[in-house]
Amino acid sequence: MNEIICPHCKKAFKVDEAGFADILKQVRNHEFDRELHERLELLERDKDNAIKLAEANTKNALQADMAKKETELAELKAQRDALVSELKAEKDAEIARLQARVDSAETEKKLAVTEAVNKVEKERDALAGQLRYKDTEQQLLATSLKEQFATEIKTKDDIIKLKDEEIALRKDMKAKLSTKMVGETLEQHCETEFNKLRATGFQNAYFEKDNDARSGSKGDYIYRETDQSGNEVISIMFEMKNEGDETSTKHRNEDFLRELDRDRSEKKCEYAVLVSLLEADSELYNAGIVDVSHKYPKMYVIRPQFFIPIITLLRNAALNSLKYKSELALVRAQNIDITNFEDNINTFKEGFARNYDLASRKFKTAIEEIDKTIDHLQKTKDALLSSENNLRLANDKAQDLTIKRLTRGNPTMADKFAEIKSQP
Repeated sequence: MNEIICPHCKKAFKVDEAGFADILKQVRNHEFDRELHERLELLERDKDNAIKLAEANTKNALQADMAKKETELAELKAQRDALVSELKAEKDAEIARLQARVDSAETEKKLAVTEAVNKVEKERDALAGQLRYKDTEQQLLATSLKEQFATEIKTKDDIIKLKDEEIALRKDMKAKLSTKMVGETLEQHCETEFNKLRATGFQNAYFEKDNDARSGSKGDYIYRETDQSGNEVISIMFEMKNEGDETSTKHRNEDFLRELDRDRSEKKCEYAVLVSLLEADSELYNAGIVDVSHKYPKMYVIRPQFFIPIITLLRNAALNSLKYKSELALVRAQNIDITNFEDNINTFKEGFARNYDLASRKFKTAIEEIDKTIDHLQKTKDALLSSENNLRLANDKAQDLTIKRLTRGNPTMADKFAEIKSQP
């Protein structure tokens, strides 16, 4: 038997081992419940603090990362805008400068054409004088022949025959003087004149008949010239039109301009030139090189004697403007580079936006996982609270447990406790 002293009445009483173990169990259960309650409260506080700290850290990290990305994006946009503005300004200035130089070259070309036209007009006037001199000679010769053979020509038939012969002779001489050809056609004449100068003046030039009739029509000759690098300097589509005096239906130069312009476009030639003997009495076409660009772009009508001069004029003007065309092509290539740079910027923006979207999705997934963790901890908290409630109920039941209740219905234990109380 163990002796126990009551802390209230200071009386000692004895209990057996079973009773002592029961009392000791009550004391231990009470201490365990108290410590369990304190630890549950401590765990609850730690859990709340950890959740709040994780939420704050995640939120701060997300905000800092978002601010950094927005700052980098703003800096890239500012750099791109500044660079694009600078490049566009330089490009516009360079294009304006080159355009001014091209305009100057066009003006020089027109002046050169004007000077050449004046020179050709002088040559034309000289040729016209020579022609008038020849006509005068023919008239004097005819008069002399008439006077010489006046006595011999007595019949009307002889006079008519002599006049017909004279008319045929004058027509033949006129044709030879106007075209400067001896037994040649107009195309052969132009080709011969060109071949005379091909080896010395046109070493890099191509001048051949146009035999490609796939489009339904073709010109007579195509002239193309390239520089030492193989770049095309100038290209001309030629059309030759001749008409004899005996032709009953007379054509006009304008009848062939539309078809010549179509042939030039289909064969991708820069200029078009009609070498014509039509409208022989026209003062306009007999005056020299006629510019018909007001009807069809870069088109001229000339007489055969201006065949070589028109090639020379157009070629010299093209050579003067070739340098400016090369610089303008370089500026256009730089413009393409700027466009490629803008495309690269846009590609970078799209890639950055895509990466940002992926990162945002990852952040969202992380937040959802945190929410799931919080929900899981909340369920754990609820389970612990439920356990605490059950422990509290058990503790309440343990607190309500007394010796009287323990001995109720147990006469042996009641007698034992009564015996203990009866002892001094």
